[in-house]
Amino acid sequence: MVCLDTSLIIDFLKDNEVAISTVERLDGSDEDVTMASPTIIELVRGLNSKNIREEEKEKIKEFINSFFVLNLDKQSAFLAGEIESELIKKGELIELEDIMIAAIAITNNEKLMTRNEKHFSRIKNLDFETY
Repeated sequence: MVCLDTSLIIDFLKDNEVAISTVERLDGSDEDVTMASPTIIELVRGLNSKNIREEEKEKIKEFINSFFVLNLDKQSAFLAGEIESELIKKGELIELEDIMIAAIAITNNEKLMTRNEKHFSRIKNLDFETY
C-alpha cells in the first residue's frame, strides 16, 4: 500500500511529468493507493489561498474523492505526538501536517510517496520513497 504525500498530488495536478508517470505506475500496479487526511487540509488551504476558478476547485475535489483516505485516528495521533516531541528535542521540527501524514502512514503500514525527503527522512520507522 502506498500513501501519496501532498507534494506528489500537487505535482501531478500541475502536470509534472515525473509525478504523472509515478501516479500512472502506481495506478497500474496491484498496490492500493491512498492519501492521509492532513493532505486534504494542505490541498484545500492551497486552493483557497490562490485565485482558482470554482470549476477547477471542483475538479480537484473530485480527484481527492477518488482516493481512499486514511484518517488521523487515536493510535496515529499518539504517534504524531511522539514524533513531534522527538523532533523538537533534536531541533528538527517540521510542519504538523507532515508529522500527522507520517504517523498515519506508519500506523497503517503504508509507504509514503513524496518528493520531500528533507522532512520525512527525519522520522524514524517511516517507509518512504521519493519520485
